[in-house]
Amino acid sequence: MKIEQIRQLVAADFEAVDRVVKLRLHSQVALVDQVATYIIYAGGKRLRPLLVLLAARACGHRAEQHVEAAAIVEFIHTATLLHDDVVDGSSLRRGRETANEVFGNATSVLVGDFLYSRAFQMMVTLNRMPIMRIVADATNAIAEGEVLQLMNAHDPNTTEARYIDVIQRKTARLFQAGAQIGAVLSDAPPLIEESLARFGRHIGTAFQLVDDALDYEADETRLGKHLGDDLAEGKPTLPLIYAMQHGSDQQREMIRNAIEHGGLDQLDEITSAVASLGGLAYTARLAQGEVDQALAALAPLPDTEFKEGLSELAKFAVARRH
Repeated sequence: MKIEQIRQLVAADFEAVDRVVKLRLHSQVALVDQVATYIIYAGGKRLRPLLVLLAARACGHRAEQHVEAAAIVEFIHTATLLHDDVVDGSSLRRGRETANEVFGNATSVLVGDFLYSRAFQMMVTLNRMPIMRIVADATNAIAEGEVLQLMNAHDPNTTEARYIDVIQRKTARLFQAGAQIGAVLSDAPPLIEESLARFGRHIGTAFQLVDDALDYEADETRLGKHLGDDLAEGKPTLPLIYAMQHGSDQQREMIRNAIEHGGLDQLDEITSAVASLGGLAYTARLAQGEVDQALAALAPLPDTEFKEGLSELAKFAVARRH
């Protein structure tokens, strides 16, 4: 299935999420409205709220709370994007200027705080303590992941294990939370809840692995950001880590220097080395392995069109080109 076909499985729910997002974005402070709307309607795929909706429906959820929960997850994700772009100094996201580029760093950080706090206000209305715990733990892990990523920046000695630790906290944890919330809202048995949590963690890890590979192989016009952004920020992602482990002394030194100084002077040479040394292929194999584990985690769920949608969403995570 294409992503549009997956969304069609929960089309009415997806439209309801949009309505909730618009309603809950409202603030008496005009600038908050302006910035939040700018970032949240910047053309994202909305994979995380889609995951919440599919997981809830796959568990037989028939009420409406999953719509509010999906909006909560989207708000938290959007808050992290606002903060990420400030920390990274990014100027382009999803093919247009980042909020910090348009409105400034201070405004972006503060509106990110607004979205975080609005998400927690919305959680109170759900009145489900387990969901409060899941989201509180997830946001804390995301913050830790951001700090770990900052510690890894410009460090060419970053290991694969340290890299994986960052993406499991920073990216995979919110996918995990979204899938788990769908089960909790449905009062699913512990086995199903644990299975969906594993599914979310593996699909989130695969998504980030592919994202990091695309920085060295995608079409920039489709990617929606500048190629080499990760390198410019001194991020030692897996394609680079693998290439350094398997390259010649000259290639290793070239990549080390680029990570340490965040330089793009030799971007073409580094991109070529990453591909020829197997960095992209290795990253793709790991991503596929994560998807295989995600699909296996779905086994305890009853066979429904929503379970199939979750399966197709996992496959999309590794098949996408932007």
